[in-house]
Amino acid sequence: MPPVFAHGALRLYLLALLESGPKHGYELIKALSERFGGTYSPSAGTIYPRLGKLEEEGLVDTESVGRRTNYRITTAGLAELNKRREELAGVENDISASVRRLADNLRADIRANMRGLRADLAATAEAARSTARAADFRKAGRQPSEGIRELKEAEMLLQAFRDELRVELRLQATRQPLSALTLETVRTVLDQARISIRNSLPN
Repeated sequence: MPPVFAHGALRLYLLALLESGPKHGYELIKALSERFGGTYSPSAGTIYPRLGKLEEEGLVDTESVGRRTNYRITTAGLAELNKRREELAGVENDISASVRRLADNLRADIRANMRGLRADLAATAEAARSTARAADFRKAGRQPSEGIRELKEAEMLLQAFRDELRVELRLQATRQPLSALTLETVRTVLDQARISIRNSLPN
């Protein structure tokens, strides 16, 4: 996959992000992730060396705020940014193209995963139907009340799945906002699971 930023473009974009006010490293990482709609999130190992280089060049200053280090654009940094506004516009266009490319790749991955998931769910549902049919032949004379244990077990499985996934989603949301692609994946998977479970129920 082509690099998200061309050579030197990330440093320029960091200056642009600092133009609106001082930010610490995590805020810059979060701002970049939001700009890419969650499809790309730079690592600390990508951001901090570039911030250090900008500081060496006198384009940003640092100040300690508690245990955090804030980065602030300097007069020289603002002059550099103004001089390269046209180049910055090109970087913005490249970012938009990267967002589209990354989103297309993710959608393709999701579609491939969904095809595999649908096949797995269909196979599981068919196996469940076969097992249920065999059980029905063996227990043809049982009363409806004898299925209460299976119903309760199914409900417990659904509840456990809901609780575990809810915790995972909430933990992720505390680190960074859920992307539209994550929501689409959840919706698609649950729709397919519902269809497969319904198809396993006797008519």
